[in-house]
Amino acid sequence: MIHDNESSNLSKNRPFEDVLEARMSRRGILARGAALSATGFFAAIASNQVLARGARAATAQGASNGTSVGVGDTLIAQVFEQPGGVVNFEAIPISEGSGPDANISPDYNFEVLIPWGASLQPTGTSYEGDPNSRPTADQQAQQIGIGHDGMHFFPIDGSNEHGVIAINHEFGTNFHLVGIGDGGNAEQVQTLEQTRLSQNGHGVSVIEVRKINGTWQNVASDKNRRITVNTPVTFSGPAAGHPLLQTPIGNNPQGTVNNCSNGKTPWGTYLTCEENFNGYFGATGEWTPTASQERYGFSETGFNYGWYNHDPRFDLSNTSYRNEENRFGWVVEIDPMNPSQTPVKRTALGRMKHENAELVVNPRNRVVVYMGDDQRFDYIYRFVSAGNYQQMIRQGRSPLDEGILYVGQFRPSGRVYWLPLTMDNPVLRENFANQAEILINTRIAADLVGATPMDRPEWVSVAPNDRGDVFISLTNNSQRTQSDRANPLAPNPDGHILWIRGKNHIKAVNRWDVLIRSVETHGEGDERNFSDPDGIMIDSDGRLFIQTDGGQQQELNNQMLVADLSNLRPNARENRINRDQMDIRRMFTGPAGCEVTGITTTPDRRTMFINVQHPGDGDPSLTSFPAPFGSGRIPRDSTIVITKKDGGIIGS
Repeated sequence: MIHDNESSNLSKNRPFEDVLEARMSRRGILARGAALSATGFFAAIASNQVLARGARAATAQGASNGTSVGVGDTLIAQVFEQPGGVVNFEAIPISEGSGPDANISPDYNFEVLIPWGASLQPTGTSYEGDPNSRPTADQQAQQIGIGHDGMHFFPIDGSNEHGVIAINHEFGTNFHLVGIGDGGNAEQVQTLEQTRLSQNGHGVSVIEVRKINGTWQNVASDKNRRITVNTPVTFSGPAAGHPLLQTPIGNNPQGTVNNCSNGKTPWGTYLTCEENFNGYFGATGEWTPTASQERYGFSETGFNYGWYNHDPRFDLSNTSYRNEENRFGWVVEIDPMNPSQTPVKRTALGRMKHENAELVVNPRNRVVVYMGDDQRFDYIYRFVSAGNYQQMIRQGRSPLDEGILYVGQFRPSGRVYWLPLTMDNPVLRENFANQAEILINTRIAADLVGATPMDRPEWVSVAPNDRGDVFISLTNNSQRTQSDRANPLAPNPDGHILWIRGKNHIKAVNRWDVLIRSVETHGEGDERNFSDPDGIMIDSDGRLFIQTDGGQQQELNNQMLVADLSNLRPNARENRINRDQMDIRRMFTGPAGCEVTGITTTPDRRTMFINVQHPGDGDPSLTSFPAPFGSGRIPRDSTIVITKKDGGIIGS
């Protein structure tokens, strides 16, 4: 089984650990100074109706000035410089950061919203964690999925108390979903009904929510829907219609799966990212993997879900469905306000194990999307649209269908070179017949041009300041044997966060450095302690929210912290920072066995939504969250609503 903690990259490209070692021996890390600004999650398009709607909305909000504009976003017209610190809440001490239940700073409150199994419509049937039963496949199709991950809040009429949440469902073991196995997903589904139940727990939920009498809840709405691995989808961009996306049986494209993090567009659509899609395929008969299948980590049993035994689409040995696996690994655009819209897979963004798609609009009004391929020794990518996104929208063209996909090559000099993955490169012309083949085999193309293998690149968050600061979390890599400047530790069990100065986001070369290595917070008594950074978001005041996914030091549960970057500025002369003085405070700790992930806010930033994923890994002896511990209830993935007791901005 090839998961994100393993590697399928057999290229001889110089690893990031090598680059970082050379860079660290040559220079320092970062500098102190003044200012960071806001985050932006920007992304793609879905239909001409959405294109037109987005063009009108963007024009009305003055997006022509090139700043980040999105549904519910505040227009940032200048760099925000803070005279002092912006993180002032009382942190959760290490001594209170573990146990079976979630915990939050004493300055904050939280409530639970839309846990796994909650009905899409208030009058429907919900699953509430009964250990002796599970939903039927049909019931699960009308319930919130499992594996809560990336999400975005789309306000209705600009409201801070009413909107639509689009939320990803990354994964759920058969033990969780079907009630078979021992909690380690050791047993495959046994029937087609179990297969459909498992499939219907994955994908995306779109749900209208509202604050009523002080409490957030989902409400009856025609917008509420589930998008699963069996939902009709379509393809757009350079690879659409290519033979490698067609099967001999001619079945129509269906579905999205292992939906990890996300992005959103200034025209009001949602981007969901397909990550470990390979794990749902397997082989019932004789099968010899192709070079492409090996590079994407396909195996005979996948992640042991067993879908391939009952659904021929996922059987790699069934020649009637040859190329079905190529239909996964894409960024998918969804219109959260239009329940009849068919999700669109945007092939210009490449095929990989997408973690998220952080979209910004640069000063020339081009759409730029940063993406990480979340597997050990895989790459960081950047897509730049072909032209002004508003003009493209007015012409009925998607800015995410036309443009250039680049991959990052990090050098010890502190420069990242963005290498185009196009047929203009003679090495790629020798290996691919056309641009569609490059995009379908993005990993192989990136190998050939010499991209830098990284330590599990995950979330990206961009601050729309004058430097175009780009922050990238690299979760860990215990398989490293050599370090480099961009991957500073070998092995690297705890991860780190990179800082790229992206400027206008279209320069061929940018400067980069390491913001912080998690190991630097592991000193005895260091209350900033964290490992395995995953979800990140930079807000408009310079607060970097850091969510973790992995084994934490000092027996901490996974957590969300807030780092004060409001007074950081790169210094070209010194280029270093005393990271011991970086203010990082623990705001939230999840229940035992969970991952803390997903992050979005209302427009006023006074309500934040995050997710608790796989609490207790489904084991009620560890936690029954959100039910009381000791109730025996199966723990359920849940969305957490966070507010500050004094009504202030989250993170302050």
